[in-house]
Amino acid sequence: MNTQSTTVYRASILNFQSDPYPIVDGEAVLDNSAYQFYQDGALVIEDGKVQHVGEAHDVLATLPSDVEIVEYKDHLIIPGMIDTHIHYPQVEVIASYGEQLMDWLNNYTFPAEGQFEDKAYASNIANFFLDELLKCGTTTALVFGTVHKQSVEAFFEASEQRNTRMICGKVMMDRNAPDFLCDTPDASYDDSKSLIDTWHNKGRQLYAVTPRFAITSTHEQLQKAEQLLQEYPDVYMQTHISENKDEMAFVAELFPQAKDYLDVYDQYNLLGKRSVFAHGIHLNKREHQRLHETGSSVSFCPTSNLFLGSGLLDIQELEQHQVAYSIATDVGGGTSFSMLQTLSEAYKVTQMKGNKLSPLKSLYLATLGNAKTLQLDDKIGSFKTGNEADFVVLDFNSTAIMSLKQSKCKTLAEKLFAMIILGDDRAVEATYVAGTCVHKRDGKQ
Repeated sequence: MNTQSTTVYRASILNFQSDPYPIVDGEAVLDNSAYQFYQDGALVIEDGKVQHVGEAHDVLATLPSDVEIVEYKDHLIIPGMIDTHIHYPQVEVIASYGEQLMDWLNNYTFPAEGQFEDKAYASNIANFFLDELLKCGTTTALVFGTVHKQSVEAFFEASEQRNTRMICGKVMMDRNAPDFLCDTPDASYDDSKSLIDTWHNKGRQLYAVTPRFAITSTHEQLQKAEQLLQEYPDVYMQTHISENKDEMAFVAELFPQAKDYLDVYDQYNLLGKRSVFAHGIHLNKREHQRLHETGSSVSFCPTSNLFLGSGLLDIQELEQHQVAYSIATDVGGGTSFSMLQTLSEAYKVTQMKGNKLSPLKSLYLATLGNAKTLQLDDKIGSFKTGNEADFVVLDFNSTAIMSLKQSKCKTLAEKLFAMIILGDDRAVEATYVAGTCVHKRDGKQ
């Protein structure tokens, strides 16, 4: 092994290999073989890739005595967290008061997105956005741009500079929005095609065909989205569904021939394993079945759903129908870039639905689970040998209350739960992308 490019990170380490709570006979049952936890672990990184993970005394015995070791005592290393639904142009509308979805879009979001016609402006926000994600321990995200081609160019350029694995797409929107934010079916196709040709699979960048939602796309534009997916079968598709009941009623008016909201997208062949539908709070049984049949996934956005008064997603119902789902912040409807805070709110939403969301399941979703829904678990989401070395160092004593609580925790589950409920960006000691430290809390390591 070439020690010149090898570094060992020593701390407690949590790594998932599968879902720790699979459904067995209709019930979620703990599978202790689904995860690895090393109280004193070692993560070996070589040339930006994971080489090995295990107990420190076993791993270090196999390495040269002069190998570089970075120690994080009283810290936890997990794979980089993954956000499956977020709007980078909405950074400035986060925490905007008092509206539900449709008014919130018209009064706050659309005016803010108009500024992204200016690429220099878009670049400034893209850089701020990515730095905030990394500060919170998020190393991959599925991201909406605006209708402007240059907004996505600016985002990918900023991501490429950081070597982050990101997925982004230009919004396709040709009706029911301000004129300054509307494109046309042909323009949306041409711009998306150009962006795919330039950026998809360039380094770690990936593209998502992005009709905003059914309300803002005509029949002709949805046909163009379908054409793009046919021409580029390995790109992603992202949109919104069944977030708000007024939204759903409007969709029914616009598409009277559709069986339901999901059927609008299904008629244009927009469902599939790389298709992510944000929210899905009010889906019916037929929609659940169709999502399952096509391998499409729902992105659970708890802070946004609460903030905009949209409703409470029942993830147990998704599991009962075997619908793949992930978890996401949905900034700027969502109220935090932190996946820890998002998991905290997910726990509360699940409580309100009369169910439980365990800390192991939560951190599985934020890492390997989200990677699986994005069909990226062969690259990120776990410390499998050969995976890209994106990881996060979490501090069990990042705040006074966290430290006090941790001192009372007796089990791993208790420690993880306290991290989720009390943690935020302050808990992130360091964030690594492809083996390179890209964020240090307070400039320390």
